Amino acid sequence: MTHTVDLNADMGESYGPWTMGDDLGLLGVISSANIACGGHAGDPVVMAATVKAALDKGVSIGAHPGFEDKQNFGRHEMAIPAPVVARMVQYQLGALQAIARAEGGRLNHLKLHGALANMATRDEALAHACFSAALDVDPDLLIFAIAGTAQERAAKALGARYGAEVFADRAYNDDATLVNRALPGAVIHDPKIAADRVVQMIQAKSIFAQSGKIIPARIDTICLHGDTAGALEIARHVKSELDSSDISVSANIT
Repeated sequence: MTHTVDLNADMGESYGPWTMGDDLGLLGVISSANIACGGHAGDPVVMAATVKAALDKGVSIGAHPGFEDKQNFGRHEMAIPAPVVARMVQYQLGALQAIARAEGGRLNHLKLHGALANMATRDEALAHACFSAALDVDPDLLIFAIAGTAQERAAKALGARYGAEVFADRAYNDDATLVNRALPGAVIHDPKIAADRVVQMIQAKSIFAQSGKIIPARIDTICLHGDTAGALEIARHVKSELDSSDISVSANIT
């Protein structure tokens, strides 16, 4: 194999009787699961079931904290002071950490969700506060940082172990941030387009912006959004294209 990459997906985003995504299907394809911690989505029962299912499949597990805003799925930006957001991250991380231990597992990584993640791609101080708060809970956590943004700069400044992340199903701006979901073409639904694009970015060691700009980038992990329509089909196409391109899938990011 000429390349190795992690394939991650956001999941555990159901709540009570409300179901989001095909978590069990995705767990048969991916190598890392980002599990909602009850902030933007999820609840204790869903968290436990998702952790158990991931462990049963041998999939690495991580915390996926976001703004505590279930009504908007954590996708509306909120003006909350960074020190307060840092405690929110610790609170959600700790909750999932406890459930993982109860199920005989251990969290491998942390990845910010939604609007919080997007704000942290532009605001290095916010990213630093969130990542530092998580590392204060567990210094061994791997940080998933969106490649080429303030998130990656913050992870480097902290000296943290991190995986530089790119997205299979999202379009990019010229500064490596994600195109706002309200804009046309922001979410990529075609499995073939997503799969081909992922392989091309890995081989080019670059992010391809919507404008055509090529942004050199370190790429360690590829994200698939579990709530995207057709997420499982996209995941299967991406995995198949990676396999056929001699790119192995593994959660072991060094």
